[in-house]
This record gives sequence, C-alpha cells and structure tokens, in this order.
Amino acid sequence: MFIGVDSPAGKVVMQFHLVLKTVDQTTARKLLADDVLIFEGGGVERSADEYAHHHMFSDMKYLAAMKSEPLEHNVKVMGNSAVSVSRSKTMGTYKGKELKYEGMETMVLEKQQVEWKIVHIH
Repeated sequence: MFIGVDSPAGKVVMQFHLVLKTVDQTTARKLLADDVLIFEGGGVERSADEYAHHHMFSDMKYLAAMKSEPLEHNVKVMGNSAVSVSRSKTMGTYKGKELKYEGMETMVLEKQQVEWKIVHIH
C-alpha cells in the first residue's frame, strides 16, 4: 500500500506535507513549481505565488492543529514526471470543531533541472 514513497519524487511529497504542518513557508514555496495548479475545496490557485499569498498559511494553521495518518501512498515515476496518489485519515479539533475524516490527494511532479517540483495538487 506504500509504493515509491522513498523515490526522490516521493520524498518531495512527504517533505511538502511536513513543511506545511511545521509552518515552513519558505521551504513549502521552494517545492512548488512557479506555475503550479492547485485545486482545493472547489477553488483554484494558478501559481505558487498565488497560493503562498492566499491560501498557504491557512492550510498550515489547519494542518498544525490536526493529526493525519497515512492509509496508503503510491508514487509512480515515469521519466521526468511522477504522480503521487494517497489516502489519509485526519482527526483533531480546529476552530472548536472536532473533525475526523478520510481524504484523498493527487500530486503531479516534474523534474526541473535536477529538482523535483510539484506542478499540480488536487
């Protein structure tokens, strides 16, 4: 159920989740391609700068308050592209509400120069 997470692309996904939870805005921004496309909650952000100035900090505050447990994670690398698909269980209290749910996430990564960058999150 955990395939490819130790690949360089998989490590970028894991690092992105960690830096969001630890409120490391600088590193989170560096892991995103400049033209990243992020679909979340019915909305869309069309660049890393837009995400960093609009929605990133609220994601960080939320994730810092919650506990997330991975249920499965598969990263498939195809040349200079990779796809990460995962399911997780999230629980905790945020803004006075107790929450517990399972979520799914898809990320697409691209090797740019020598670094893996996240180009799409859904």
